[in-house]
Amino acid sequence: MLAGAGSATAQDERPAPVPAPALSGPPSGAAEGQPSPAAASPAASSPGTRPRIGLVLSGGGARGAAHIGVLKVLEDLHVPIDAIAGTSMGAVVGGLYATGFSAHDIERIVGTLNWQDAFKDSPPREELTFRRKQEDQNFLVKFPLGLRGGHFLLPKGLIQGQKLNQTLRKLTLPVARITDFDALPTPFRAVATDLETGEAVVMGEGDLTSAMRASVSAPGVFSPVEREGRLLVDGGLSENLPIDVARAMNVDILIVVDVGFPLLKRDKLGSAPVISNQMLAILVGRDANRQRATLTSRDIVIDPPLEDASSFDFGILQRAIDKGERAALASSERLRAYSVSADEYSRYAVQREDIRRGTPRVEFVRVEPGSERYAEALTNLFKDVVGKPLDPEQLGKRVTGYYGKGNLEALDYELVKDEQDRYGLALTARRNSWGPNYVRFGLNLQDDFEGNSNYNAAARFVLSEITQPGGEWVWDLQVGETSRLATEIYLPISQSLPYFFLPHAELEARNVTVITDQQAVAEYRVRSIGYGLDFGREFGNWGEIRAGLRSESGTSRLRVGDPTLPTGDFDSRGYFTRMSYDRLDDINFPRHGQLASLEWSGQRAGLGSDQTADRLSFNWIAARSFGRQTAVLWTSLGTALNAPTADLRTLYSLGGFLNLSGLKADSISGRHFGISRLLLYRQVGRGGPGFLDVPAYVGVSLEAGNVWQQRGDASFGGTRKDASVFLGLDTPLGPVYLATGFEEGGDAAFYLFLGRTF
Repeated sequence: MLAGAGSATAQDERPAPVPAPALSGPPSGAAEGQPSPAAASPAASSPGTRPRIGLVLSGGGARGAAHIGVLKVLEDLHVPIDAIAGTSMGAVVGGLYATGFSAHDIERIVGTLNWQDAFKDSPPREELTFRRKQEDQNFLVKFPLGLRGGHFLLPKGLIQGQKLNQTLRKLTLPVARITDFDALPTPFRAVATDLETGEAVVMGEGDLTSAMRASVSAPGVFSPVEREGRLLVDGGLSENLPIDVARAMNVDILIVVDVGFPLLKRDKLGSAPVISNQMLAILVGRDANRQRATLTSRDIVIDPPLEDASSFDFGILQRAIDKGERAALASSERLRAYSVSADEYSRYAVQREDIRRGTPRVEFVRVEPGSERYAEALTNLFKDVVGKPLDPEQLGKRVTGYYGKGNLEALDYELVKDEQDRYGLALTARRNSWGPNYVRFGLNLQDDFEGNSNYNAAARFVLSEITQPGGEWVWDLQVGETSRLATEIYLPISQSLPYFFLPHAELEARNVTVITDQQAVAEYRVRSIGYGLDFGREFGNWGEIRAGLRSESGTSRLRVGDPTLPTGDFDSRGYFTRMSYDRLDDINFPRHGQLASLEWSGQRAGLGSDQTADRLSFNWIAARSFGRQTAVLWTSLGTALNAPTADLRTLYSLGGFLNLSGLKADSISGRHFGISRLLLYRQVGRGGPGFLDVPAYVGVSLEAGNVWQQRGDASFGGTRKDASVFLGLDTPLGPVYLATGFEEGGDAAFYLFLGRTF
């Protein structure tokens, strides 16, 4: 994805280059003892002679979409390509074309891909394991830090490239059995950089997906790729315009497409990032100029006019394609000199496409060395694909599902052939290099612009894979309005059975406010210590049922209010059961899916509790989108079935953003509550370069709900009607809202809110 820096000696992974095939007749200068071009590719079957044409595609990130426009013009002019050499994004576009895709196919692929999502490692939320979904519902940020030996560790790149790798894997799977890049529909070379030596590495054999992925691995953005014993990064660092690589593929004419960066004038060099990009452009340009100096008068250079378009702005793809097309059309007279007849080009195109037809049967599955820790799980996951034709959709879902457990840096498969010429899958799982222990931080903040604010700051420490089936030991630390120290040990019974045990314990101190007529008359500090044991069963990644025993003891102390108000100790012993369902696509700003939970908890005097009491709660969220508009229906209910009215722990409170937004936070409380909300919001920013560089939403909410002291008082006629207008930003720290709430009686409230709402 980088645009290159300096020059280095290219090291080809192939022992010797194999001559690329010609459309008509054998090329001159074929290496002695090498297979004939006709055997290397079906494109070599036409009679007659013509010059062999090589295509050079430079790196440039999103700017590289211009290559697609050039390929479209070449196809329209019936100019066949006999060899391709590409770097970074040029290697991705060139690699896809080399597998037999047409330019229009590639345009459709890049146009339908969600690039913002492709450059994330985490699978879509609906594909995460249920445990990871539960973890997603707290206010911790999604980015974990490794923890080892008392030191924090960062990943080798902001993006591990799992999704991009699987996207390329799926697209290239029809030719995955081809390990000699000269045997592809169009011979191909990809250029990467050896991170240890700085040398250019020319890849012409092996696994095509890893070659493309290595070539595009911008250091610091994507993690390096380990391939053939080397640690590889973006080829733009060493050779962004691989003219010499293409020339070595036995071609006569070169068509060179350079989407590198132009140097900016002084008046535009006004910030540190821009100056850094200028430095990179200088280094890239130096090597590109060296390469371009080797061109002859017969070669054709195409420079799409992309000006200062960003290499990271994947919103410009269609614009870049159009500019590439226009630039190629400007050279159409010279390009037309290398056209062939319509019939000849049709045969060429059909022969390229034919190689993609059909997929081999999977005859075995094996786990590669270095992945033995996950051998049992991977074998169980993929064993039923044996004896069936290769299905990229099915394989992709299984990889994504297991990767969603969150403990792997990479999970991949490769189509391989054994000694009996059988095709099978070689599975590789690489543990997070910055793990296996992690820490996540989070911040929750609410301010009503009237001097009332509260916050909570938290950290979660995870010791993962403490047992073979994937056990975890989790510690939570929180300070603020609610202080908390908690631990739990998640113990799945086995890799194949969906049952688990979960012992847990916690210390907690929180404020409980006693409300009368929307006025705080007292505030207690309730301190407690609790522990319990849960037993549960997961249903795929969408549901769970669990039950268990809980014990809690503590004391309440009056902080604010009449000193004659009661305080004292309490003991609670009892049971609980909870059913949960979660197919929501996003917990911050959902666009589709549902989430629901139903929980009953009971205290029993026979177990040593102060009282016998029962509580029942229900929560349901449903989201549906129409284009950029989303509607969310959210309902919450709770009731204390037979608890004493004086028990502070059985009080439910409402008030605050999306909880009767016209009221101050937690300004009404009771033993029973119910509230429904209808949220309507529209996405106005898509993230990346754009509005505040994060997804942004504007919306309104309509809310109806209340609290009641007696269950018999609950009725729709007794509900409060509130509304809000809000601006929401989906930031790396969590959702941020700026909102105004309205009560039907005329009251209003204002909010700055950071943290989860759903």
